[in-house]
Amino acid sequence: MNSDQSPLPVRPVRPVRPAQPRFPWHHFTMRFSSTPRGARLARRLAGERLDAWGIAYGSDAHDELTLIVAELSANAVRHGRVPGRDFRLRLSAEGATLRVEVTDSRGESIPALTEPSNDLDAGRGLLLVAALTDRWGWYPCVDGPGKTVWAVLDVGPS
Repeated sequence: MNSDQSPLPVRPVRPVRPAQPRFPWHHFTMRFSSTPRGARLARRLAGERLDAWGIAYGSDAHDELTLIVAELSANAVRHGRVPGRDFRLRLSAEGATLRVEVTDSRGESIPALTEPSNDLDAGRGLLLVAALTDRWGWYPCVDGPGKTVWAVLDVGPS
């Protein structure tokens, strides 16, 4: 080595980190009016939030999750509405697991899968939710009247 050449800097060896989860932990909660307009706004804001979390518009996971939000929000408006009370949407992502929760004010209307009538255009929302998700269910609110319907979608590695 010549005197006018300086040695190359030595870079420290970085430890190998374990693989990062597909989605870091995220959480979103908001109340909406128990109206069709509130349900549409919940679906739209959920779609924007999912995209901001890296679940891109047009991806299967994004489309499935926004449909789940739309169905559960519509059910909260149609079957869980109490005049003057809102419904709450909660989204969370941890690792590759995405969870949707919708809480309404009516505890006496229990969500259940039923065979829809062939002559009606309604009654298929929970069937869609059950078909699109890995798990779903409901629980009564402990801090007042109402219930929360939840659905979980495990996206897995990309």
